[in-house]
Amino acid sequence: MRVLHVEGGAELYGGAQQVLYLLEGLAQGGIENHLACRPGCDLAVQAASFATVHGIPMYGDLDLGMIRRLQRIIDACQPDIVHLHSRIGADVMGALAARSRALPVVHTRRVDNPEPRWLMAWKYRLHDRVVAISQGIARVLHDGGLPASKLRVVRSAVDARPYAGERDPARCRESLGLAPDGLAIGVIAQLIPRKGHRILLQALPELLSAHPRLRVYFFGKGPLAGDLQEEIDARDLAARVRLAGFRADLASLLSCLDLVVHPALLEGLGVSLLQASAAGVPIVASAVGGIPEAVRDGVNGRLVPAGDPMALGAAVDALLRDAPLRRQLGAGGRVLVRQEFSVATMTRGNLEVYRDLLAPRASSSNSAR
Repeated sequence: MRVLHVEGGAELYGGAQQVLYLLEGLAQGGIENHLACRPGCDLAVQAASFATVHGIPMYGDLDLGMIRRLQRIIDACQPDIVHLHSRIGADVMGALAARSRALPVVHTRRVDNPEPRWLMAWKYRLHDRVVAISQGIARVLHDGGLPASKLRVVRSAVDARPYAGERDPARCRESLGLAPDGLAIGVIAQLIPRKGHRILLQALPELLSAHPRLRVYFFGKGPLAGDLQEEIDARDLAARVRLAGFRADLASLLSCLDLVVHPALLEGLGVSLLQASAAGVPIVASAVGGIPEAVRDGVNGRLVPAGDPMALGAAVDALLRDAPLRRQLGAGGRVLVRQEFSVATMTRGNLEVYRDLLAPRASSSNSAR
């Protein structure tokens, strides 16, 4: 089987990281992968071991030229199926390119924000299957009118191996400027409104007063960086709250954290939550979208209503005061990731979608002989 994957993300986190996991898993199973992505991006570099990489410009939702660029790749590699992994124009332009060559199309949906019913009816007519990465996203799609016959759920995954090894907490804490006896909270998310950083900022004055040794790190980058820094400064929190940027060494840094907080207002699933659980770090998160599938209240963390700084602060405070409970929830997270969110499980799920789509074509081909 030959599969052309299309991913428009420029950074190797979130959806692009999931594509890399899938490429590796499929390659190990003997699938021939081709990948269309932005030239020279981190995904292109990392994926070269598992796929033939085709670097093309991708200019967004209105990039009509992407159709022709993808048609040329399709004509060159002759895939059996086209898998569209992102929006950024790929969900529509990629589908049109595949349809023009009479190829089956799979689209993975990673966000839970609803779309107008008319747009869903038009757009998803172009896709043979729509793969939701969580039941939460599947509900949004179903409520928007997507036929059940097209909808499949294949959850995102995490490779637990980089997060499971022994670490040197002292060296890790030193790299963050954290005292040996300090408490550390991490928020691991793009700096965009729906990730809810401001909800935590509203809760922090009381938390920082109650826990003098507490430090907070926002890992990630995005358009809100300047606004968040202004708010941190205005609230006089700069000595204890830091925008730490995107960190490629996150697997080692997680071992420094006592708690991961994810106050998102919308979330498809939350790969950073799977990473935290793989590292044995307990979580406090909003009960929205697919988050309750990644964070089980009382198993690997605590869930709170979205947009409620008082509830968020109370849950964080309770865990910061209870080290044994943090250890219990951290251990629960490791088990949960191993049992339900492995890369092998995610790869098998996508492969089943491909085989389901290709089976009628194979039957027709055999009948014609």
